Amino acid sequence: MVRGKTQMRRIENATSRQVTFSKRRNGLLKKAFELSVLCDAEVALIIFSPRGKLYEFSSSSSRETIERYQRHTKDNHAENPPDEQNMQQLKHETATMKKKIELLEISKRRLLGEGLGSCTIQELQQLEQQLERSVGIIRARKMQVFRQHIQDLKEKGKALAAENAMLSEKIGLEPQQGSNEEKATVACTENSEVSDVETELFIGPPETRNKRNSLQK
Repeated sequence: MVRGKTQMRRIENATSRQVTFSKRRNGLLKKAFELSVLCDAEVALIIFSPRGKLYEFSSSSSRETIERYQRHTKDNHAENPPDEQNMQQLKHETATMKKKIELLEISKRRLLGEGLGSCTIQELQQLEQQLERSVGIIRARKMQVFRQHIQDLKEKGKALAAENAMLSEKIGLEPQQGSNEEKATVACTENSEVSDVETELFIGPPETRNKRNSLQK
């Protein structure tokens, strides 16, 4: 008698379903035992009947095998996360970065005075305040750079003066302290010579003035 092919669907008859369960359960437990003995494999088998009764087989310890399985699964997930999950995360990060870039571009254009037509009064006020703060920071930094540059020049001047004094001492020359006094003396002498020019006021025609000068001579 040829055995017919079993259809893979739920057995409606409760008695037939229970008999089939018992037979196949025993066969599965036997196959698990044979696999563990013949191939020296660590096998753990857990079966729950339709009524909730537990049947199990383990070549060593069911708990240890389950813990080993959990560790192995956790390590695999850590090393090779699911591709679908990675793709979803990357898509979310890409969308977030795109929005941030768009907002930065809009802010940049507004700072340059472009695209202000769609701005509200509050947005314009905030933009104005932001520009004022930026200008204040820039001016403060500029003054700091100026002061630092002036301080550096002063330090260089002091260093050059000290070097000049040291060189003067080496060659036996005295520092030229009187140079300013000599310049002042020369300036006073020139001013005195210029002061000898006639400053007397004379009112009258030029001919009368010439005659008067000839008489004085």
